[in-house]
Amino acid sequence: MFDVQFITHHTDTISYLDSVRIALAGGCRWVQLRMKEAPEEEAEAVAREALALCRAAGALLVVDDRVELARRIGADGVHLGLGDMPADEARRLLGPSFRIGGTANTFEEVRLQVSRGVDYIGCGPFRHTTTKQRLAPVLGPEGYLSILERMRTEGIRRPLVAIGGVGAEDIPLLRRLGVSGIALSGSILRAPDPVAEMRRVMELAR
Repeated sequence: MFDVQFITHHTDTISYLDSVRIALAGGCRWVQLRMKEAPEEEAEAVAREALALCRAAGALLVVDDRVELARRIGADGVHLGLGDMPADEARRLLGPSFRIGGTANTFEEVRLQVSRGVDYIGCGPFRHTTTKQRLAPVLGPEGYLSILERMRTEGIRRPLVAIGGVGAEDIPLLRRLGVSGIALSGSILRAPDPVAEMRRVMELAR
C-alpha cells in the first residue's frame, strides 16, 4: 500500500480549511493540519472544523506539532519535528492508539525517531520546497536509497514517507525506490484545478 498524506497550507485565495476540503474532495484520506504560525485559539478552531470534515469523509486527521491540541480535540495523531516534543513523551500523554509521526533528514535522525517510538517517518525534503521556512538538506533519490538501505541493514521497519517538493510526477520513481508513501501540499494547491490534481495523485498511488 502506498500512502498519500496531504499537508494543509494556505494561499492568497485558499484557506487552511479550503485546503482540507480540496484534499478530501480529491480522495485523500490522510490530512496533516500544519499551522505553524497560527495562534493556539485560531489553530484549535480550524482543527475542530478540519476534524469534522475528515470524520465525515472517513479520513484521518494528524495535527502537526501541537500535542495538547491533538489530545484535546480527539485527533487521530500528531506529527513531530526534531525540535518538537519527543515522541515517547507524546505517547505517554496520548496513549497507544494515537498515530505519531516524526520528521527526519538523515539516517541518524530516522534511528532517533524510531527509538522514541514513532509509527512512521516523514523523511525529506525530496527537493527544494517553498512551503517550509527552515529547509534541511535536499535528499533526492540517492538520499532515500541510502537511508532505506541502512534501515534494512539495521532491521528498522517503519514506513518512510517522502516529503518536501513532491508532486504527482514523482510517484513512480518514489515507489520504485521503496518509500511507503508521500506527503504533499504545494503541488496540489498550485495546480490549475487542485481537486483534479489530488485525484490524479490518488490514482497514481493505487
